[in-house]
Amino acid sequence: MSWEEELFAVLDDLEAQAAGMYDAERTLELADRARAEYREVTLAARLQASVGREVVLHVRGPGVVSGRLDRVAHGWLVLTGAAQDWVVRTAALAAVDGTSDRAVPEVAWPAVARLGVGSALRRLADAGERCVLHRLDGGRHDGTLRRVGADFVEVLEGDPPRVGLVALEGLAAASSR
Repeated sequence: MSWEEELFAVLDDLEAQAAGMYDAERTLELADRARAEYREVTLAARLQASVGREVVLHVRGPGVVSGRLDRVAHGWLVLTGAAQDWVVRTAALAAVDGTSDRAVPEVAWPAVARLGVGSALRRLADAGERCVLHRLDGGRHDGTLRRVGADFVEVLEGDPPRVGLVALEGLAAASSR
């Protein structure tokens, strides 16, 4: 082998080593970027990607509930179960099992996802069906929703009937009978 061929072989070897080091560094950089980007993913975005799936919710107050995730919106979700349907405030969630590995960014959510939990409770009040309001502290109110205010809901319960007010801040979920 001539000295020129040896020189080019050494240069080719150095170039291959440099490319290998660049690839290793790039792999670490991409992994770091992926971790940094993932910190922007919200629970609601993961839940939105899970609409239509069977999930198990661990909810402060009522405990474990399961069913098909039907809707996700700002601060709440709808779960259809075998025995009852649930409107659950996401602030009451402790854990969720069975979600998709994907996430849906908020800009891709349907327009109805911008509605607050009051909207879902108003539909229950309009239907006039009995339901159970589950509070974060484990308390319950069994009755019929009457009206929904800015930060509370009126529930007609008991015999003789009386009106109780439940603060939305303390509400974990509402379940149908």
